[in-house]
Amino acid sequence: MVSLADHLRRLYIYFFDYFVLSGLGCFFMLIIDQQIENEGLLTAARQICMAARTAPKGKGKDLLVTAIITGEEKDRVSQQMKKIGEEKEIPFFLRDAANVDAVEVMVLLGSRKEPLGIPNCGFCGYEDCAAMFQAGACCSFNVGDLGIAVGSAVSIAADMRIDNRIMFSAGKAVIDLGLLGEDVHIAYGIPLSVTGKSPFFDRG
Repeated sequence: MVSLADHLRRLYIYFFDYFVLSGLGCFFMLIIDQQIENEGLLTAARQICMAARTAPKGKGKDLLVTAIITGEEKDRVSQQMKKIGEEKEIPFFLRDAANVDAVEVMVLLGSRKEPLGIPNCGFCGYEDCAAMFQAGACCSFNVGDLGIAVGSAVSIAADMRIDNRIMFSAGKAVIDLGLLGEDVHIAYGIPLSVTGKSPFFDRG
């Protein structure tokens, strides 16, 4: 008579042979260090974009555009930052580009350009929205709402202990490349980092 222990031993051998020796060992995996962190950064970036989306907005008008870039698209942005830095002789563009090169994921937040038509405003420095629009300026509420969304976004990054930096330089490169669409005229980049030491300090 076969004992229960023998039955269990045979089942163990059978499943070991089936899953491991047959090449199906992918059911058992080890995820370590950078793979964990890179996958986690993408999940975090999505949550950061969600926080930006739900930030309060003037007249409830949602003009926000969000994006997440990695790989070649991120490299395009850093290359454009270097180009601006070299052609215009602006050192901090080159410094920030090195930061973008050093990370795997960057969040982009921008605003479409649309005056809100608020009467008796003039916060933009023009008499009214028509004068502002004719001059090619930006509605102060577009700018302010984007700032609130950026603040909401990086607060989530802080809560998750993800190192980050708000970069005008990256946003300017994104606008130049038209990555967020032709109707987006103001933007910021937020590179995200999970390393032993934040790359956004001691930058010179």
